[in-house]
Amino acid sequence: MRRTSYRIHRTRQTKKADPNKSVEEIVRELQQNPSRKSDYREQSLKIHGFICARCGREFDHKTSHLLTVHHKDGNHLNNPPDGSNWENLCVYCHDNEHTW
Repeated sequence: MRRTSYRIHRTRQTKKADPNKSVEEIVRELQQNPSRKSDYREQSLKIHGFICARCGREFDHKTSHLLTVHHKDGNHLNNPPDGSNWENLCVYCHDNEHTW
C-alpha cells in the first residue's frame, strides 16, 4: 500500500520587523495575536471526536496518530473555529479521498 504524507510544505513569507518598535511591543503583539498556524488537528479531534467520518472506525489517544484531518474544500488555510471545513478521516480513508 502506498503511504502518503499530508503535510504541505510552503515557503513562508515573513514580515520584516519594524525597527521603531521596542522588544516589549513586539512581544506584546505576538502574545495578543496567536500564531496563524493554530493546531486545527487538536481542535478537530475535540469537535468531531476520535472517529473516522467515512468508515466509522473509532480511535483512542494511543491510536490517534492514524486519524487525520481532511479539509472538505481542499483549502488548508480555511480553518474556521467551528470546524465546518474539517472531517476526521483515518489514514486509509484519507488516502482514498485523494486518489479519486
